[in-house]
Amino acid sequence: MSIYDTLNEQQRQAVFQTEGPVLILAGAGSGKTRVLTHRTAYLIEEKGVNPYHIMAITFTNKAAGEMRERIDNLVGYGSESIWVSTFHSSCVRILRRHIDRIGFDTNFTIYDADDSKTLMKDICKRLNIDTKIYKERSLLSAISSAKDELVSPTEFALRAEASGEYAKRRQAEVYREYQETLHKNNALDFDDLIVKTVELFQSDPEVLDYYQERFRYIMVDEYQDTNTAQFQLIRLLADKYKNLCVVGDDDQSIYKFRGANIYNILNFEKHFPDAVTIKLEQNYRSTQNILDAANSVIANNVGRKAKSLWTANDAGKKIDFEQFDTGYEEADYIARDILAGVREGRYTYGDYAVLYRTNAQSRLFEERFVVSNIPYKIVGGVNFYARKEIKDLLAYLKTIDNARDDLAVRRILNVPKRGSGATTVGRVTDYADAYGISFYEALKRAEEIPSMGKAAGKVKPFVNFIQMLRSKVEFISVSDLLNEVIEETGYVAELEAEDTDEARARIENIDELISKVTAYEEAEEHPTLSGFLEEVALVADIDSLEEGSDYVVLMTLHSAKGLEFPKVYLAGMEDGLFPSYMSIMSDDPVTELEEERRLAYVGITRAMKELSITCARTRMIRGETQYNRVSRFVKEVPSELLNGEIRQPSFLREQEERQSARLQKRPTMRQQPSGQSMQAKAFSSVNTAKTSLSYGVGDRVSHIKFGEGTVTAIIEGGRDFEVTVNFDTAGTKKMFASFAKLKKV
Repeated sequence: MSIYDTLNEQQRQAVFQTEGPVLILAGAGSGKTRVLTHRTAYLIEEKGVNPYHIMAITFTNKAAGEMRERIDNLVGYGSESIWVSTFHSSCVRILRRHIDRIGFDTNFTIYDADDSKTLMKDICKRLNIDTKIYKERSLLSAISSAKDELVSPTEFALRAEASGEYAKRRQAEVYREYQETLHKNNALDFDDLIVKTVELFQSDPEVLDYYQERFRYIMVDEYQDTNTAQFQLIRLLADKYKNLCVVGDDDQSIYKFRGANIYNILNFEKHFPDAVTIKLEQNYRSTQNILDAANSVIANNVGRKAKSLWTANDAGKKIDFEQFDTGYEEADYIARDILAGVREGRYTYGDYAVLYRTNAQSRLFEERFVVSNIPYKIVGGVNFYARKEIKDLLAYLKTIDNARDDLAVRRILNVPKRGSGATTVGRVTDYADAYGISFYEALKRAEEIPSMGKAAGKVKPFVNFIQMLRSKVEFISVSDLLNEVIEETGYVAELEAEDTDEARARIENIDELISKVTAYEEAEEHPTLSGFLEEVALVADIDSLEEGSDYVVLMTLHSAKGLEFPKVYLAGMEDGLFPSYMSIMSDDPVTELEEERRLAYVGITRAMKELSITCARTRMIRGETQYNRVSRFVKEVPSELLNGEIRQPSFLREQEERQSARLQKRPTMRQQPSGQSMQAKAFSSVNTAKTSLSYGVGDRVSHIKFGEGTVTAIIEGGRDFEVTVNFDTAGTKKMFASFAKLKKV
């Protein structure tokens, strides 16, 4: 029996279509990794392709590792020469060999998000940027967006000049300085890994031709998540032989905020007119009821390629839908439901996932789970490599590897304390800038800096220490190097002397780093310091999710993509929370809501056996109680698929009933003398409000952020009126009139 006999008809088509451009539209749970691995085996075994000429690219280390393992099992001997890697890892590998052709040294440092923030702070100070007006985060975001679109600092500046906007010109100034500083530090940020590889290919035909010959058959996973720079990279590589196979699902394109361009997949046939398109619609993961719900929701999107998931699995249970008065009750219900499932033996803790739209929603679940003794893990929290003690020790290793990395050198100059504070750093920086040299080179010349005085003597031992370690790189292992840094700096000894719980936790983290180095050395045939730092720089949050561990997973919907769980809770399914207010109120609500709907589709299709959807009528957000309607995405699920009725929240029903009664009684109540009844008093206060405000109960009003709505209550509160408005899209809000600035429509 052939290994291809286990595939369904569409999967076989995808495997056997090896020549020319191919678009595989792979619905959730349709076995795309299986198709890619079998396609690789088919190329080698049946088509006689040399494994050396095959490239498979994906987005996460986890996905690349899984694909590598499956290919090795299928192909066996020779599979090690297949290039299976993430986008960023592939680019690092290419740049390590050839980046010197575009003006960098091959031992460049890779800056993570924290490094980029630190660099941006320095640049804002240098350029006298007011960070109250131009936030560092928004400047970094603007630069990242430009790089995603392959817009250089020069082109960005030209566009800024043409726009006439002062803010754009300031961004252009920052972008230019940011790139120049990266170059001076012999460093690349994450976006640069792709951009510089494209630049290398475009500027050096010899290098491009080498890799086009090397990669005659290219496969790209999760193609819907590619940005413009990644598209250009793949287009350049595939341009010679045109054997490009991309696999993706436009319905799962949820990373627009990271620069993903959904039109890369929607317009694939336009970019490659000879493309063959194959749809994988049979789902192997979920029950039919779950798939019917997902199909019904995503069908409301206009910008998509039509497909409908189906399965040979059972119809399964209906989807549980529960409404609660508060977020606390929602969390309590989910905790009790998990405990019952485990107690009855239906599930283990590791079978459950709680998915939500925003990180802030995890707090209520954490509190409830702690009280209930439910083991849990949050995915997407603080990255291990972003912790202070880890960044300190990695900065030592980065300095040893690439002393031109000013950020790393400055971070550790006074760690542990050596009497080299901000004043010393400032003087050395000024000298380095004046002579156009790196911070470390300036440290080596500290005695030549007139303003240094005695501080030069404090710097010298640090320089000698780094020089000594740099001289050992070729002769000792990475783990020995790290242990020497820890020993000689007394880093752990200081923490031991603190003798606090926090210090002990930090020592545990350092122990974990040592374990990581050892594991790297055991896995690599030729381990190097540069190789270790590269691997660390490319680790993603989702890669930290351990398999086989018995705990409930808490994560955002964005983090959940690519995963599956027997039972899933979609929590906080309320308009304003999911979809978010930002998407509802955006300048382009149709596009933004379609992205949110794709996120809902991803959430629904994570469930294998059971799906529960929950929401709360009231929720505390940023210290304010918000009243929310049930998410429009829940209403898009056919009622026959739901266990539970979508009800208008009672407070809205009561308000509407009161409003109706007031409007009906208004003519007679005006004739009643003051104080005759409670109803008259109630109307009297509303009437007073109406004379003081331009609107009253029952009137239509508009709000600058929330749009239009109906006033349902006005309460006089001394100096101000508390106004309750049932907004058409944002739900019900209570606000003070003087702040709300409502206008009668």
